[in-house]
Amino acid sequence: MLAELPVNPLTIILVALLVFSFIVFVKTVRIVPQKQAFIIERLGKYATTLEAGFHVLLPFLDKVAYRHTLKEQAIDVAPQQCITKDNIAVEVDGILYMQVVDPKKASYGIDNYRFASTQLAQTTMRSVMGKLDLDKTFEERELINSAIVEAVDRASDPWGIKVTRYEVKNIMPPQSIKDAMEKQMRAEREKRALIAESEGDRQAKINRAEGDKREMIARSEGEKQRRINEAEGRAVEIQRVAEATAEGIRKIAAAINDKGGAEAVNLRIAEQYLQEFGKLAKANNSMIIPSNLADIAGVIKTATSVIQPSVQIPPAA
Repeated sequence: MLAELPVNPLTIILVALLVFSFIVFVKTVRIVPQKQAFIIERLGKYATTLEAGFHVLLPFLDKVAYRHTLKEQAIDVAPQQCITKDNIAVEVDGILYMQVVDPKKASYGIDNYRFASTQLAQTTMRSVMGKLDLDKTFEERELINSAIVEAVDRASDPWGIKVTRYEVKNIMPPQSIKDAMEKQMRAEREKRALIAESEGDRQAKINRAEGDKREMIARSEGEKQRRINEAEGRAVEIQRVAEATAEGIRKIAAAINDKGGAEAVNLRIAEQYLQEFGKLAKANNSMIIPSNLADIAGVIKTATSVIQPSVQIPPAA
């Protein structure tokens, strides 16, 4: 067996001093993280608020009583039943955003500021919802949020809490109300569809009428222009025919005035007279003729005497 080593009392005292020094160091030194605050109590009474950084405390006299985060916190507000102005029970929930601005008030002003803030948000929610009809609750979310933020922020000021905003997440009416709202929305959509269809049909009729009107105007303008063109064409035609006839007459007159012209014309007239008289004789069984046309010589004499050589036709101007 190994012999027992002698225990040196000085060693025991040194070890005890080292342990005590370590405990004192742990109780004395505090490192506060960024965006946090420690509330220090000395002998059970508030002493100071430690912000981020390295701090030295009085051992066995100072202690960290509360730790607070200075970041903005998002607190879920549980769903609750609210009665609207038109006596409809709806379930509403939301999110409350807040931040600790005074750690001392947050420690000693209220026992649990998170619980108190959510409860105040719920009661304010019920009060605001009771002033609105069901249809308005879906439209007035901004009004609801503003009212809750104002009420909670005013009440939490002694707690060292700043409420930044509140957001309504869901507004859930009963299933029967959902069905009725769905039918109403379906009817409204059908109504808008019918109105849109009738408006489209009305616009189509207006467009067709406008098109027919423009078509008729265009046709009348075309018919007018066609008649104008035809009239102008006929006028030009009459003018050209008249000019041609006048030119022919002038040429005949000039030919008559030439030597032997009158005799040629008389002979031509006599030939045509005899031809027409022959046709007349073939077409009728009985006819009345002048007494001087009983013999062919008298007929020729009468025909050739139509134009006298002394007749003069004035030339064209």
